[in-house]
Amino acid sequence: MKILFLDLETTPMTAHTWGLWDQNISLGQILDSTQMMCFGARWFGQSKVIFRSTHHHGKAKMLEDLHALMDEADVVCGWNSAGFDHKHIRREFLEAGMLPPSPTKDLDLMRVVKAQFRFPSNKLDYVAQRLNVGAKVKHSGFELWIKCMAGDPKAWKEMKVYQIQDVDLLVDLYVILRPWIKNHPSVPLHNYSEDGCTACGSLKLQKRGTEKTATTSYPRLHCQDCGKWMRGKKSLATTNVRNI
Repeated sequence: MKILFLDLETTPMTAHTWGLWDQNISLGQILDSTQMMCFGARWFGQSKVIFRSTHHHGKAKMLEDLHALMDEADVVCGWNSAGFDHKHIRREFLEAGMLPPSPTKDLDLMRVVKAQFRFPSNKLDYVAQRLNVGAKVKHSGFELWIKCMAGDPKAWKEMKVYQIQDVDLLVDLYVILRPWIKNHPSVPLHNYSEDGCTACGSLKLQKRGTEKTATTSYPRLHCQDCGKWMRGKKSLATTNVRNI
């Protein structure tokens, strides 16, 4: 199963405004809409982060490479990817006249954290630091985006470092969060195998008790590599049902 870790950055919208507080911006006030400016992507099991940007590669090449990566992936993993990244990506593909890439499973780690835990903040930087995998790269703030939009090479160098670190954090957090992910796509199923941990594919499964449903029971399994709990496929016993 090919898992692609993906993160992107967008430009701010440019608009005319009459003030700073409680402004309603009409469509006629918009000068430039938000656009994808760069993305970072990394395959699970590999160390290299693929970086593409409008500054270094041009927008058409950036979108073509992103489309090819997503078309190859079985799973795309990100942070707030369902609500932000994927919607921006689909809009960019649509505006560029591109067809959708092949369907993938969306694994949004922020949704996992919000559903399973209660951190004071669900931001990537906070959760990463609490779980001791690192922190986001400190940068010069909003000014960095403005300088990148102006084509400042030094700013783009800073942005590239920032983008790559975000992707690396995703990979490290995924390994920690993996046994907690309830909707994790089945690795054995994607690998055309009948056995193995559904989250990591390991064959080191230990039987620990049983899991009972309304009509039967299954062996309860624990992965000795990633720590995922799951149930076996074959039932141990079933109830006898007679016609009434």
